[in-house]
Amino acid sequence: MRHAKGPQFVQWFGPLLDTLRKLGGSGTPTEVVDQIAEALAIPDDKLNETLPSGELRFRNQVAWARFYLACEGLLDSSQRGVWSLTAKGRLTELSPEEEHEIFRKWARRFSEARTKSTHEPRPEGVVEASTAQEVLSYREMLLKTLRSLPPEGFERLAQRLLRESGFTQVTVTGRTGDGGIDGQGTLEINPLVSFRVLFQCKRYAKSVAPTHVRDFRGAMAGRADKGIIITTGTFSAEARREATRDGVTPIELIDGEKLVEMFQKLELGLKPVNTYDLDERFFDEFRSKGEPT
Repeated sequence: MRHAKGPQFVQWFGPLLDTLRKLGGSGTPTEVVDQIAEALAIPDDKLNETLPSGELRFRNQVAWARFYLACEGLLDSSQRGVWSLTAKGRLTELSPEEEHEIFRKWARRFSEARTKSTHEPRPEGVVEASTAQEVLSYREMLLKTLRSLPPEGFERLAQRLLRESGFTQVTVTGRTGDGGIDGQGTLEINPLVSFRVLFQCKRYAKSVAPTHVRDFRGAMAGRADKGIIITTGTFSAEARREATRDGVTPIELIDGEKLVEMFQKLELGLKPVNTYDLDERFFDEFRSKGEPT
């Protein structure tokens, strides 16, 4: 693994680009993060480290790496839930020195932009975080809102989310002593094939452990074809492996990141706002003297 001076997330610039190339140029955030962890054999104790917010530290660092690479034009800056390489990113191999220079360049630009807008000095390292926070604020605001809901309200919201996603006959049971099963529904693949699904809701700000996955699977044994656990938090590496273990009933895991993407795609509780950002790169060719073509 390559290291450079600076924030820890800079070390993931290269692995992130390499992983996206191996995936054919694009991938979902979870897919990309899991591939990096597997390729570099990152131990579970590192994968399960959390920030004070409850977010997994490793996933947070890779997300920061993606943000800076998007600023540099190596990754698409789209917020649609898929990370993808640009034409430039497909061809770029970064040295540790180049990785650090990308960080310094954009940290400096963020600092200058913040200073111009507020005329107030900011501590080094805070400016770039604040700027990225503004870009992603609606995601964090949504998660904060979901975590503030009462248990019954979050279960009913999960019911609505599943209905909007194509499930039918979705009911909330919410019975105590039922192994954590909060509801059930039917997913119709076609007129001849359908699956009975049980779901569980967890308003977590932390990581869901594998014991929760095993307990849920035990409660749903013989009662459904598939299970879904919906959380506003994250899932530990062991929990993800347990959910897809061979020979047992599969369980889909919807973490906070995926949950936000679903709300965004369905435009539930989120109002799209149309705006424009200036694309400085577009004007670069017009800044130099030359004959019109």
